[in-house]
Amino acid sequence: MGYGITIRVSGPYALFTRPEMKVERVSYDVITPSAARGVLEAVYWKPAIRWVIDKIHVLNEIQFTNIRRNEVSEKASTDNALQVMKGGNKMLFISAVDNRQQRASMVLKEVDYIIEAHFERTAKAEADDTDEKHYNIALRRLRNGQYFHKPCLGTREFPARVEIIEDKKDIPRSSLAGARDLGWMLYDLDFSNPRDIQPKFFKAQMIDGVVDLTRAEVRR
Repeated sequence: MGYGITIRVSGPYALFTRPEMKVERVSYDVITPSAARGVLEAVYWKPAIRWVIDKIHVLNEIQFTNIRRNEVSEKASTDNALQVMKGGNKMLFISAVDNRQQRASMVLKEVDYIIEAHFERTAKAEADDTDEKHYNIALRRLRNGQYFHKPCLGTREFPARVEIIEDKKDIPRSSLAGARDLGWMLYDLDFSNPRDIQPKFFKAQMIDGVVDLTRAEVRR
């Protein structure tokens, strides 16, 4: 296991969309491991390292609310971009005015999480990519409030407040008690084959407000 990092992530709203909901967006009960990894990658990402989420502490009661959000009905086309690169005459943008759709969403409100994570070196790491080097860079960026892009809670319109916790003794106690079965939850996406991206799931159990991912059994 690489060097560990502990952060506190909070915000007024969050949306970690369940993939089985096809039309209206419905959030999972808690932040997913992939979304937690995305918060850390927003602060510090390099091809030489890969963030791994160890534990998620849910500090507040789980609360839902319904809102309506504007979305676009299309995605940017990779084929159009490739044709333009070859001299083709294609649009490289999506008109939000022409493709706007208003959809209802069931989102979380007043979320507050503690994320315990570590990083591992990947096959792209070079000789000077030491654990100490990347750990100190990540610490400095967290302390200074630096990030590559704004960390968010599932979607970009729900920004996240990110704070570093230097000592695990300072981790607040969750207001939740007892065991809670959260069902099957998205763990991450396997990008090993970019043309066939595969989701990975795990059976989420929350004990006294903590989801322990070190014991998670991941399935495709």
